[in-house]
Amino acid sequence: MKAGGRGGASTITGLNFEKKVDLQKVIEEIPGYKLSKIPDMAGKLVYFEDELVARCFRKHDFYRFLEENEINWRNLLSKKLLPDDALLVIIRNTLYIIEVKHQQVTGSVDEKLQTCDFKRKQYQKLVRPLGLNVEYVYILNDWFKKPEYKDVLNYINSVNCHYMFNEIPLSWLGLPSKT
Repeated sequence: MKAGGRGGASTITGLNFEKKVDLQKVIEEIPGYKLSKIPDMAGKLVYFEDELVARCFRKHDFYRFLEENEINWRNLLSKKLLPDDALLVIIRNTLYIIEVKHQQVTGSVDEKLQTCDFKRKQYQKLVRPLGLNVEYVYILNDWFKKPEYKDVLNYINSVNCHYMFNEIPLSWLGLPSKT
C-alpha cells in the first residue's frame, strides 16, 4: 500500500479497489495473472505466469467449494454467510475473506464493520476440517479515514481482523508480482 493509503491506478504490486469492487476483474488486470473457470469446480483458478497460485470464490461459490470438500456447512453454522469475495492463497494455506466497503454518507456500513470477529470465527469453523487459516480484511475507501472511525478501526485490529484503504498489496496476500 502506498503512503497515506492511496493506491495508484497503474500499480502492479497491489489489488486496487479505488473504483472497482470486483476482485476477479482486479486480478485479471494485473500483468502475469489470468483466471480460469473449470467445469464442476467452484470459483475460478488464479494463475500467475501459468502457475496455479490461488482460487477465487464469490458468494455461493464458496459453499460449492465446501461441498467439493465434503463439508456440510449446515452441520457447522446456523446461518450461511456470503462473502463479497474469498481468495484461497495456496502457498499460504490461507483463505482471505475480502469485504469491500465504500461509503459516501453515514449509514449501516458503520455497524457492519463491527462484525468482523464473529464472521472470521464462523469462517474458521467452516474451513477447520481443511486445515486452512482465515484472514478477514476490509478494503475501505477514504471515507473511513475520518476521526470518528478511529475506535472501530482500532477494534478491527484488536480482534485480529484487518483493514486497508483502497488496495491490498499482493505481498500481504502472499501472491507474486512482476517488479
